[in-house]
Amino acid sequence: MNIPEDRKYTKTHEWAKLEDGQVVVGISDFAQESLGDVVYVEVPEVGREVAAGEAVAVIESVKTASDVYAPLAGRVVAVNEALAEEPELVNSDPYEAGWLFKLEPADAAALDGLLAAADYAKLVEEEA
Repeated sequence: MNIPEDRKYTKTHEWAKLEDGQVVVGISDFAQESLGDVVYVEVPEVGREVAAGEAVAVIESVKTASDVYAPLAGRVVAVNEALAEEPELVNSDPYEAGWLFKLEPADAAALDGLLAAADYAKLVEEEA
């Protein structure tokens, strides 16, 4: 299981990475594997204010549809436009090309409240 240490994780399997003052958000390798082949991604609108834990995106796969939750509060400043044409990027590269959206965090320190890679790995082991 691929769990990069350069980002934080949520119990609902999103990852968050601070990059140039913005927080890039996607779903973990475990989440994309659980979903199966992704066929559609609905991303939030740019400019939308979101609360931590709020459902902000939807990923549809051949198996199911699943909500994606904001890992922290903030304003959506960018979305991954490539996913409209290539939703499978979420499967093939969940930590880079398959990112979902970027937030301008209300409080970047809130990232510290998320799970470190080792803690997330333990959570995944328990769920597997």
